[in-house]
Amino acid sequence: MTPTDQPIVVRDLCKRYGDRNVVDHLDLTIEPGEVFGFLGPNGAGKTTTIDILTGRRPRTSGDVEVLGHDPWRDAAAWRARIGVVPQRTGEYPVLTVREVVSMFAALYPRPLPVDEVIDMVGLTKKAKDLAANLSGGQKRRLDVAVGVVGNPELIFLDEPTTGLDPVARREAWDLVRFFADRGTTTLLTTHYLDEVEALSQRAGIIVGGSLVEIGTMSELASREHVVTTISCSIPETLRDVTLPAQLDPHQLSIDDARITKGQLRIETHDPCQVTYELLSWARQYGARELPDFRVVQPSLEEVYLRLVHGADTRAKEMAPTDEVVQ
Repeated sequence: MTPTDQPIVVRDLCKRYGDRNVVDHLDLTIEPGEVFGFLGPNGAGKTTTIDILTGRRPRTSGDVEVLGHDPWRDAAAWRARIGVVPQRTGEYPVLTVREVVSMFAALYPRPLPVDEVIDMVGLTKKAKDLAANLSGGQKRRLDVAVGVVGNPELIFLDEPTTGLDPVARREAWDLVRFFADRGTTTLLTTHYLDEVEALSQRAGIIVGGSLVEIGTMSELASREHVVTTISCSIPETLRDVTLPAQLDPHQLSIDDARITKGQLRIETHDPCQVTYELLSWARQYGARELPDFRVVQPSLEEVYLRLVHGADTRAKEMAPTDEVVQ
């Protein structure tokens, strides 16, 4: 396997347990300096993928390259170049916050200043307290401090803001932005869609171990399978005019088109063409504008839920019909 310039390159990755692939032929490339959001429901394969990328568990098949190395087979020296905030909170029963961060800083050749990192995660007032006495949210902040103190080139954040209050979440976001501004690459798994929208340049949606969609936020929201709603009021001058034949659902990708009490509503997969046809039609009959004209695309949350639901439905349709449901 020849090293590449991309921090993460995954080709045809599979992880099998028994007769089931929990990661199923996954392909993924992450660019230098990118914050990449990894979205998916519980059990989708996000944490298993990160465990493989960080060398915590072997893969069944496929090729994986992280910073030019195979994380399972190559020498462990490359680990000093990555930072990991795992999903599970660390336990340090007899150490203070500063001692925990200092201990991990000593493992790296060029760590960030310990007190600076503690301040970044909002634990300065707790620096002398035992880590075991921290609240759940404060322990999560400590996990983040441990994960980034080594000044990594590549950071894996596995649901880093779970359990944090809104203020602490925003502070964690600022930390991600801090490293992004330094050119650090970040792979972020999360259940919070606003987190992905705020931080990520691109996102991938994984369901049942398969990457069902990948792209920028705007690309995900404008996929062909995503329905856009176009609506407007019909002016008096157009009330008795027939809508253009080009708006026939058989000619354009239109799910629904109706006029109710002078209001036109169209659901379409082709909003640009539909908008063009509507405006051309209006101008043809002397209307300079269409009142209350709106083009509404679904939010990332709506796109995400539709994709997850669609992938689940397809998986159930492909499942053997003679299985006993427990």
